[in-house]
Amino acid sequence: MPFRTMTTLQAWIDDFRALGYDDAGILKVIPQDGEGGSDTGLIAAGLRSVSTTFYVSPETEPGSTGWAVTFEPRENAAPLGSARVLALSGELAMLSALCTFLQARAEAFVEARS
Repeated sequence: MPFRTMTTLQAWIDDFRALGYDDAGILKVIPQDGEGGSDTGLIAAGLRSVSTTFYVSPETEPGSTGWAVTFEPRENAAPLGSARVLALSGELAMLSALCTFLQARAEAFVEARS
């Protein structure tokens, strides 16, 4: 998937942050070992409201432009009071918007090259 380069993903994250999402500051592009040493990346961060790390990556089906959020496993339970659940819901809403944004960008990228 040519739209997974570190440079492309960083530009897309910068554009997403410019939309004004409060929690978008937690996002960062990190290197991922690509096939044959290719320059690929993932979008990762730790949630603020609960100590869970996640990453966002393209779906793996051939031709797919969708994106998915993968939450890293936790060792312990994470009880949350109502205020932290509300904060978590905002972070999850931002992640949902990010996946929609990335899918639109990926579709435009693929369309421009076909």
